[in-house]
Amino acid sequence: MTDDERNRFGARAARYAAVGAQAGGVAARLVAGRLLGRDPDPKKLAATLGGLKGPLMKAGQFLATIPEILPEEYAEALAELQSEAPPMGAAFVARRMTSELGPDWRRRFQTFEMKPTFAASLGQVHRATTLDGAEVALKLQYPDMASAVEADLAQLDWAIALQRRLNGSVDASDAYAELATRLREELDYRREAQNAALYGVMLGGRDDLRIPAVRADLSTGRLLALSWLDGEKLLSFKDHASQDERNAATRAIFMAWWRPFAQFGVIHGDPHLGNYTIFRDGEAVGVNLLDYGCIRVFPPVVVGGIIRLYRALRDGDGASAAQAYSEWGFENLNPDLIEALSFWARFLLGPLLDDRVRAVAEDVAVGAYGRAEAKEVRRRLRQFGPVRLPRAFVFMHRAALGLSGAFLHLRAQMNFHRLFEEALADFSVESVAKRQQALLEQVGWTPSDPRG
Repeated sequence: MTDDERNRFGARAARYAAVGAQAGGVAARLVAGRLLGRDPDPKKLAATLGGLKGPLMKAGQFLATIPEILPEEYAEALAELQSEAPPMGAAFVARRMTSELGPDWRRRFQTFEMKPTFAASLGQVHRATTLDGAEVALKLQYPDMASAVEADLAQLDWAIALQRRLNGSVDASDAYAELATRLREELDYRREAQNAALYGVMLGGRDDLRIPAVRADLSTGRLLALSWLDGEKLLSFKDHASQDERNAATRAIFMAWWRPFAQFGVIHGDPHLGNYTIFRDGEAVGVNLLDYGCIRVFPPVVVGGIIRLYRALRDGDGASAAQAYSEWGFENLNPDLIEALSFWARFLLGPLLDDRVRAVAEDVAVGAYGRAEAKEVRRRLRQFGPVRLPRAFVFMHRAALGLSGAFLHLRAQMNFHRLFEEALADFSVESVAKRQQALLEQVGWTPSDPRG
């Protein structure tokens, strides 16, 4: 075994110990509670995952959004997890920069801020000025994250297998495979650079959206250099912006997500609030798109199935809805299961189906969004399941909830139905296939998984 292999093995073993001692202990209490009828301890689980850098926290947030995967009390606690993590100190930063750009890395910048502007689950962002005077955002990955991902995914695989034995109404094994693929992709910053280039091509002509340019000369597999985009955090913007300004930001975010999907079959799988900032150009308001780690390219037939489902729900066409679920990847469908799935889909797509100016939800707090509907879906799935969640469902579902959360924060009042129809202009499965192929060839991007 080489020194590098020993280091990776040691890092992974340490991660197994840390995660196993904390999350494993919580999981054991969850099992005991299920078998013995004791109350669960959701706050303990949330605190445990919130204190760990890495993907397990992101996985916990994701699992909290899927009905019937976790007990309701756990889902509510995990939904409150924040993505910001404690940052690396200056000594760690210096070592990480040396490992990526070499011992003379400081000579490649006029200025470099050792204190990060943002720290998240897989890495942190530093602001710097290059020798040619350009301001850049440097996304620096935490050390040993590949080991952390594998250790955390092993724990998650075990937990989902246990869940399947305790409660067979939902089989999340394919959802786990999808989540694992995307998390591993997020570790490859060269891939994220390609993702940013994808969005630059798809959205680069819009005045209300700004996509950062990649600085390839300062980027590696674990360091990503993007042009710095000045902007205000969405949560502070919403407190002083007018209704028209909040609506303008909503429209930009809506089109940044749905237009790439409808035209190219590309989605952003992590549309949380920290991935947007607001810029002003005179009187106009626009949105900076900041993060491109979790990008999903769907086969055109799946895109067609999702659009078919929207139209079937809009038109009340049950037969077309059943076909759409099949194209989406659901199996062993029966009328009761189709209606249970459609109940949840009508909730997720509700604002798109309603041809009027409205909020995403009426009289619902941001943190409570979807809880009542998820409780009802749990009841129906226990009665009419089991259902195996297809891979294509995972990030469509997560993103739909994330977008709705952003629009609730912005207190948007929009005709989401007409916005969606605008995003669908010239849509067909054949046109998606042609545009997608041309786009991927232009950027040099290839799916890491044969199913997308």
